[in-house]
Amino acid sequence: MIRIRRAEERGHANHGWLDTYFTFSFSGYYDKNHMGFRSLRVINDDTIDPGRGFGAHPHENMEIITYIIRGALAHKDSTGGGSVIRRGDVQHMSAGTGIVHSEFNDSSEDPVRLLQIWIEPAEPGIEPGYEEKNFSDDDKRGRWRLIASSEGRDASLIVRQDIDLYAAVLGQGDSVQHDLATDRHAWIQVADGDVVLNGERLKRGDGAAVSGEKRLVLEGVDDAEVLLFDLA
Repeated sequence: MIRIRRAEERGHANHGWLDTYFTFSFSGYYDKNHMGFRSLRVINDDTIDPGRGFGAHPHENMEIITYIIRGALAHKDSTGGGSVIRRGDVQHMSAGTGIVHSEFNDSSEDPVRLLQIWIEPAEPGIEPGYEEKNFSDDDKRGRWRLIASSEGRDASLIVRQDIDLYAAVLGQGDSVQHDLATDRHAWIQVADGDVVLNGERLKRGDGAAVSGEKRLVLEGVDDAEVLLFDLA
């Protein structure tokens, strides 16, 4: 079964400097029918104005992934982690017992667009941590590239949950597939462009919850970027 979550059905808030869309309930947006999917709790599609951002704020007991689509984001946190991440960079932060961090658009001219993803950890109360890696467009072009997993295989980021997160960059006519093991589920999130998932057209911002399917086939309609979460 594939259930589509259309982009226009998501929650939305525009704070002037921050334009954000909520796939699942978050902050002031609440929808009892969209509280998350399996261990996946948050997918926020954020566009931040030049020079603006989030001041120091705390998190705990959450696995937080920041996926940059375009632009540059400056990050600092209480573990000593901090850098400027750009397109192709993926940042992972285990909030664990508690972490304080800040995020700002590093550009004075251009907006930054990103997906902020929250995953519930397998165990609470772990030691906080920070990690980032780069996965180039060429590394993701026409194929699924593993970018996060529970054991960090294939040089992916290590996430404290039974999850495999893949990304692909597709051109028109490109096709990728993913086989789901028994009792596994998937969430597809279209970061950019248009694709066809098992015969269903999806556009930028659309998501899809997948259960009881053996094989997922995605075809690029135009230049597209897609995330796939393989979930317990």
